[in-house]
Amino acid sequence: MTAQPTQTGKIIISVDAMGGDSGPGVVVAGIAKSAKKNPEVGFLLHGPKDVLSKLVSKRRVLDGRVVFRDCPDVVTMQDKPSQVVRSGKNTSMWSALESVRQGEAHGAVSCGNTGALMALSMMRLRKLPGVNRPAIAILWPSRNPQGFNVMLDVGADVRADAKDLLQFALMGASYARNGMELTRPRIGLLNVGTEEHKGRAELKEAHALITDFADQANFDFVGFVEGSDIPGDKADVIVTDGFTGNVAIKTGEGTASLIGDLLREAFKYSPLSRLASVLAITSLQRLKKRIDPRRVNGGVFLGLNGTVIKSHGGADATGMSAAIKLAFTLAKSGFAEKLAARVASTAELEQDAAQSALQTK
Repeated sequence: MTAQPTQTGKIIISVDAMGGDSGPGVVVAGIAKSAKKNPEVGFLLHGPKDVLSKLVSKRRVLDGRVVFRDCPDVVTMQDKPSQVVRSGKNTSMWSALESVRQGEAHGAVSCGNTGALMALSMMRLRKLPGVNRPAIAILWPSRNPQGFNVMLDVGADVRADAKDLLQFALMGASYARNGMELTRPRIGLLNVGTEEHKGRAELKEAHALITDFADQANFDFVGFVEGSDIPGDKADVIVTDGFTGNVAIKTGEGTASLIGDLLREAFKYSPLSRLASVLAITSLQRLKKRIDPRRVNGGVFLGLNGTVIKSHGGADATGMSAAIKLAFTLAKSGFAEKLAARVASTAELEQDAAQSALQTK
């Protein structure tokens, strides 16, 4: 779906200002940070206009770059997705997605309830023809030259059969090409081992399907990969089901937090260790920046008729700015249209393969 900008010559990002843990002040600070870095971006801001207009008026960089959509209600983290779908029409989340649906914005960003955001996105934007299950894709720090790997699904749906995993591979490859400028991304299928005889039946079937489609879809399939390869350099895109992916990212976040705490404890252990921390401050700051989750904040909902970015609920201004940058990058590349074309061509290839199989019987 191609948006018609409300601000001439700008990529318009629709922002749900009310979904974050820290309130709309942090969201406005994030869009101001993004606006300062990128003169090509404009905003549709959704929430109580009287509250938001006061916050925006304090940011000179936002003058003439924000259009308000007044919404009295908010989707809370406690709201059930089914409840929001039935009675959430006056919420800022609904309004943010409706702007994309109506072609007013090129993409939407929300820090709100993930389940509700996915449910509303599927209802208002609809799935792409041929997509069975949408997926959430995130960027994971890695040893690859681009610095990050794509992983999906990380929680849109806990289930995934072989055809779903094939679609995840195709969507992940398209995301890597348009979001990370990788001409021919390498796809890995997450399993308990790299041997082809290991894993559940649907993984073995998915392995065969992805192998068959690799050349037509212009990616390299490296086969099964293990958990240790998620931050490695063997693949650029890691494909898995939503249950496994969500456990993996939560484990990674917890481990990173633990390592940070242990490092701080170690440097406080003695006067010499405190001195060592001062001497190593430049290297420590470089490491912190390298693995800072705020720099890659934002999970992309893949498989919908429009671009939706789920920001972390606890994101600060830096994290919010990163989510907006991701939405802008994908919108400018025409990612939604390219992904729709890729999924459509895959459906045609599947039909051709099925017809060929029937003719040979």
